[in-house]
Amino acid sequence: MGKSEEYKVILAYIGVCIIWGSTYLAIRIGVSDFPPELFAGLRFLIAGALVLSFAYFRGYKLPDNFRDIRNQAIVGLFLLMGGNGIVVWTEQWVYSGATSLIMAIVPLFNAVLELFFVKEQRIGWKGWLGLFLGFGGVALLALTGADANIINLSGGVLLMLAALSWSTGSVYSKTFKASGSIVANIGIQMFAGGVGLTILGLLIGEAGSIHLSIKGIGAMAYLIFVGSILGYSSYIYVLEKWPASKAGTYAYVNPVVGILLGAVFLKEPVSSFVILSAIIILEGVFLVQVSKTGKTPPRTVKRTLASHK
Repeated sequence: MGKSEEYKVILAYIGVCIIWGSTYLAIRIGVSDFPPELFAGLRFLIAGALVLSFAYFRGYKLPDNFRDIRNQAIVGLFLLMGGNGIVVWTEQWVYSGATSLIMAIVPLFNAVLELFFVKEQRIGWKGWLGLFLGFGGVALLALTGADANIINLSGGVLLMLAALSWSTGSVYSKTFKASGSIVANIGIQMFAGGVGLTILGLLIGEAGSIHLSIKGIGAMAYLIFVGSILGYSSYIYVLEKWPASKAGTYAYVNPVVGILLGAVFLKEPVSSFVILSAIIILEGVFLVQVSKTGKTPPRTVKRTLASHK
């Protein structure tokens, strides 16, 4: 790879770190004016439709049969309806920086679930220490953040469930062999998640709470075109040029970006406990990642992480 191409990859990587770190801020802004589940549902319905249309007109291969479409839809429901849907709901009262920090524990849940469902993955003593540190850091943030209105215990529990749902979808995707192109599969995941979130929003009566505003529409447009499509495209480009382990280090940067953006644009407080929790959580995630033994096939990494955010 030449120097000019390497510079492009680095720029794309920086883009992923900033874009996916900023989505928590955009969600926080959006749900201040728009009912949360419909906000997320319309985002992924539109993004999924655009990605699927792009795949169709560019001639990318679609899944071979209904079973493969169903599998991708299930992944999308866990990732987006479960994971992102809970995040959007919780950000009605939890600060965006704290949300981005707690969602950094997704690799910890991945490691736990992979112990049972992905036989080639194991973690050593460093991994177990990392799990203890990571979840301990979340507990510290949830228990100390209430005083500054950063987060409360219910918000911490809900975000843990969101991370677990995201991890469940990621690990589930490793249990089957996908047909179809990455682009088409991600489009199906987004669209399925969007359908689920939209139905949920309608069932809980959010239709009557829709209040269109420039701020809310702007946040949704940013999440659709920048957070979902540009962020996804940049990550796929990085993943094609770098090893998955190197490309995946964006996960260590996202919480830092999320905390900084929340502090700058929404004046969210950054207490010493938030900083301490961030250090503990990210150290735990790092230990879990470096302690894993066995290799995940490249196709699974590309297929599952591309729909992040």
